[in-house]
Amino acid sequence: MSQPSAPDHPLYDLVNGTAPATIADVIARMQAIDALLPPNDGLKWFNRLYLMVTQQVDLHPPGGAWQSPAWLTRLDVVFAGLYFSAVAGFLGGQPVPSAWAALFEARYQAGIDRIQFAIAGMNAHINHDLALALLATDAELNVAPAPGSPEFADYQSVNGLLNALMPATLTMLATDTLGVLAQDTGKIGRLLAFWDICRARDLAWIFADHLRGLNGIARMVALESQDQITGALGRAILLSA
Repeated sequence: MSQPSAPDHPLYDLVNGTAPATIADVIARMQAIDALLPPNDGLKWFNRLYLMVTQQVDLHPPGGAWQSPAWLTRLDVVFAGLYFSAVAGFLGGQPVPSAWAALFEARYQAGIDRIQFAIAGMNAHINHDLALALLATDAELNVAPAPGSPEFADYQSVNGLLNALMPATLTMLATDTLGVLAQDTGKIGRLLAFWDICRARDLAWIFADHLRGLNGIARMVALESQDQITGALGRAILLSA
């Protein structure tokens, strides 16, 4: 494994540390990443979006409480861990999924808006990682969530929260330090029409169910195909005008 470049050593140390065990750990690590990364690093804007929505989901369970809080909390922690591992792998010179490479390789590319980096990261994380996080969490907690279960109800409730949060959150990302909209916010609507977070999460649930029935080469082919599609979609998001 190669060493990260000197400017990326602090980031590598952050994401390569002990895996977070709680939502508070996840939020603290994202806050540290946000404080570390400069504004011209596209990863900063995905991390900022992820931090903001994680905080909101953590603070605003529907009806004041989740139906299966232990499952949802563990899913969120495992899910975030896949993001940190992807960054660590890339900085450490390891092969990373095409879905993540699309974002990491464009981190400092000029002409890409913050909101494009943010959505490209969400695309990689949800379309590539979420099904894997679901499988790992279900196996760890020995549950098999199905439609109608408390776990499925919580999953769908998160969809609703994210759908409500995304437009306003992306608008905040497009606002400069003086509160002035510094980017083309019409692009927000175009990107969200092109990439729907709730649809992506629904497909991740379906893909996790599909993977449960696969093993060996069939599973590898399914994962590789999903990754290639997700990587192509991420590059299209970053190229969109």
